[in-house]
Amino acid sequence: METINFGAGPAKLPREVMCKVQRDFLNYENSGISVVEMSHRSAEYEKINNDAQKELRSLLNVPENYKILFLQGGGTGIFAAVAMNLIGRTGSADYFVTGSWSSKAAKEASKYGKVNLVLPKTDVHTGVPDQSTWKLDPQASYVYYCANETIHGVEFSFVPDANVPIVADMSSNFLSRPVDVSKFGVIFAAAQKNIGPAGVTVVIVREDLLGNPLPICPLILDFTVMAKDNSLHNTPPTFGVYVMGLVFEWVREQGGIEEMERRAIEKSELVYSTIENSGGFYYTSVKAGYRSRMNVPFRIKNTELEAEFLKEAKNLKMLQLKGHRAVGGIRVSLYNAIMIDETQAFKKFMEDFMKAHK
Repeated sequence: METINFGAGPAKLPREVMCKVQRDFLNYENSGISVVEMSHRSAEYEKINNDAQKELRSLLNVPENYKILFLQGGGTGIFAAVAMNLIGRTGSADYFVTGSWSSKAAKEASKYGKVNLVLPKTDVHTGVPDQSTWKLDPQASYVYYCANETIHGVEFSFVPDANVPIVADMSSNFLSRPVDVSKFGVIFAAAQKNIGPAGVTVVIVREDLLGNPLPICPLILDFTVMAKDNSLHNTPPTFGVYVMGLVFEWVREQGGIEEMERRAIEKSELVYSTIENSGGFYYTSVKAGYRSRMNVPFRIKNTELEAEFLKEAKNLKMLQLKGHRAVGGIRVSLYNAIMIDETQAFKKFMEDFMKAHK
């Protein structure tokens, strides 16, 4: 069996993309040099940058009044960037905290303004509490949520209603389901989970939200500056943008986002059905309506078996299945690059392991 990388990020990239990168690495488009050696001011790189934007705009039907930016700093950098670019309007923002990443984002934003927690505070994240418990501030500059919590496996199946701009961290479910971009003020996604190598983060920002950063906002995180200079104000993560553009092409060639969603549903159901049919041998704490299609954290009832599960999986070349240190257990990530037959192989291993240890 070939190696299957079920890592949560940096994660598996499509094999077809990796093979093209390998072929072109030393001599990009007969330029005589590698893309990693290419000037970001060159015509060749400008085309790479623009083509990646065009592919993404087409895939997501991004309206013309939105800018697509390719920034550095990862999701953590954008936690600060969102606040420094948007919170100045009223000085406060609403945050849904449904797991580790939205919690980190809220903590970062609190350095730059007042953060209102929309949901009752809890250390247990198993879903999204009922709307009757929400406390939205009509004076907030924006409302923020994480569409898919990579660590806790909680995914929003809806866009929260709000009368202010909505900001969504879609790092780990980007391009895995259709999105109506016009409902959002800002969408961002760190590449290393579902669309490319670490080092570049996509930001899609509505144009009317540009032009009002806090004075302390660094140039590298200033959406207005980066939009004006087409993400080329400083040297961008050129290799990451190049690979990400190839991933966007691959998604289109595979059938687009609708096909990615169809596969995501099929793959996640293979794993969740195995958990549900295990008679309690495997279990997940995430409520059924909020279970992530991308990241499935689960436990074994006899927790002493989890180390053995990971050991046997590794022997079968199924890698990076250990749960995040914050929650423990096992986590299988089913990003777009994970194939259905690879997920079926994991399901069979789960069943075989249960039979051997029940």
